[in-house]
Amino acid sequence: MKRLNFLVSLTNNDNDYQQEQAAAAEKAGRRLGVDVKIIHANNDALAQSQQLLHYVQDSSVVRPDAILFEPAGGTAFPQVARAAAAAGIGWVVLNHEVDYIVELRRTYKVPVFAISSDHVEVGKIQGKQFGALLPNGGSILYIEGPANSSAAKERTSGMMATKPANVQVKTMRANWTEDSAHKTVSSWLRLRTSQESHIDLVGAQDDSMAMGARKAFSEIPEGERPRWMRIPITGCDGMPKTGQAWVRNGTLAATIFIRPNTDLAIEMLIEAFKGATLPDRKVTEPESVPSLAELASAGKLRRSARV
Repeated sequence: MKRLNFLVSLTNNDNDYQQEQAAAAEKAGRRLGVDVKIIHANNDALAQSQQLLHYVQDSSVVRPDAILFEPAGGTAFPQVARAAAAAGIGWVVLNHEVDYIVELRRTYKVPVFAISSDHVEVGKIQGKQFGALLPNGGSILYIEGPANSSAAKERTSGMMATKPANVQVKTMRANWTEDSAHKTVSSWLRLRTSQESHIDLVGAQDDSMAMGARKAFSEIPEGERPRWMRIPITGCDGMPKTGQAWVRNGTLAATIFIRPNTDLAIEMLIEAFKGATLPDRKVTEPESVPSLAELASAGKLRRSARV
């Protein structure tokens, strides 16, 4: 079999999970003997679709054997997907719900599938974390991803299904980066309503946005700053060098480990090119960091300390 060539398109290079996605793809490429090219969309869906079309249609570039991409917007580019499959290019969607996979698999003979973490389960774990950290209930500032992101919607749905009834949630949106959350939370903090709000916990849908909130709190005038800096903050993604390290050093109260999946997708693609039949969708399971039992114990200790 000829040496395979895969293109990996990620949403940005500013988010620790996306950086781990790139690193996992490159490592898998070296280990498995395939060429891997990484490109980034800078959170711009239109730019991403144009980038992908360039590799599908432009004869001046080396055409990949397969494209793996995590959508930067609310669409998984069905027209680009059909053009790629018609050109004999495999198509893998990462971390996004799509409805065209079965059609493409039925129509074309190239590998086509989706692979994702269970984002509803991510949200359910986060809702349980909130309950463990706030055994008496309370108010949460919840930082969601973009409104057009299926992952953000599913995480919110899961969280709302498991959070205790005595936990109230105030939501705001950012764009999966520290800078975007920093700007969103800073803008909110300038409002009078924020000073009148009592927030017991911050929950963010990824660790970089959690750190953006913490940065915004650190810039509050000195008199009010200690109160805000004592608020526990949780995130998602749980990469070993970032989210998990921040939990260990106390910067974050909790995170959720979401396995990078570009390496698994590359392994599956290689098997498909060898003739294996693959499922149209594969889901990986997230894990609470620390465990929910450990969080519950920590919540009880905080409750005892306040009594």
